[in-house]
Amino acid sequence: MLKTTGMLLASVGLLIGGAMAAVSPAHAQAPQVMKLATATINDTQHEWLKRFAALVEKDSGGKIKAEIYPASQLGSIPRQIEGTQFGSIQGWMGPPEFLVGVDERFEAMSAPGLFSSVDQVMKVAQDAPIKKLMYGLGEPKGLTGVGFAPIGPSSILSKKPVFKMADLSGMKIRVLASPFQLELIRRMGGSPIAMTLADVLPGLQQGTIDGTLTTMTIYTTMKYYDVGKFVVQTQQPYVNSITVMSKKWMDALPAELQKVVRDSGDKVTAEIGPWVKDFFAEQEKVYVANGGKISQLPDDEFKAMITKVSTIGDDLSKTKPALNEAVKAMFASAAKNK
Repeated sequence: MLKTTGMLLASVGLLIGGAMAAVSPAHAQAPQVMKLATATINDTQHEWLKRFAALVEKDSGGKIKAEIYPASQLGSIPRQIEGTQFGSIQGWMGPPEFLVGVDERFEAMSAPGLFSSVDQVMKVAQDAPIKKLMYGLGEPKGLTGVGFAPIGPSSILSKKPVFKMADLSGMKIRVLASPFQLELIRRMGGSPIAMTLADVLPGLQQGTIDGTLTTMTIYTTMKYYDVGKFVVQTQQPYVNSITVMSKKWMDALPAELQKVVRDSGDKVTAEIGPWVKDFFAEQEKVYVANGGKISQLPDDEFKAMITKVSTIGDDLSKTKPALNEAVKAMFASAAKNK
């Protein structure tokens, strides 16, 4: 009896051991989850992340599984950034101005007068010294850059038409909480009001603001055309987005997977330009199709405006040596990459 029981127990043990052996390799090979967050949807940022996710999954051989959370599904932009710093989110994409709390030099790339075309933006973003600077700024605070995308030139959407600079006098224009943007609107003759993206549409509807400074792709994807029927193309500043990964997560990856993530970011950054330009042109058509009217400043006023705003970056950073150095580096790169 004891012998039979012992044999049964041994058999059960072998079965359990075999099952565990069968399960363990699969468990060990469970893919790393890479959650990617952004505030927008169906736009350049969303497209960049979709391409990035597909490349990382493919080139990692399935060892990394990407999950994309657009439209602020993982919280407000500050919460998304914090999550990425702590590692609960693996990557975030958005305008670098939102990272000034991490390092004020992130604002350098949005200096008014810096860029005049999407092609120039992409040349500067991929200029080795600029790329090294921008990708490394967040590392002491847990963020490492892996990619970049231009969004397009800024314009001002308003409830009443703006045909010349004088028309902005007394108008309350929404901006980011950015010293550069606040000063930009002041020099244009308007009254800047810092406001989050989510508050813009209600602000326009309720009359808290008369207009907003951002880019055409936001007006259409957020359906601002329901309230603001007029856009004047000021073209300053250019709106861009950076992709940063959780340094904590990246450092925990094997070296070959870290390389996959960085190489994938470089590939998408290098190829996204044509899509960006086509998408932007299409959004202008969408805006007009929904009753919007797009105007240009007269040539002489436009040139005068560019001259007036192009010193903002340098003027506002003179007492901040690190930021001033970054601004000067951006303008130097832009000058050689026209």
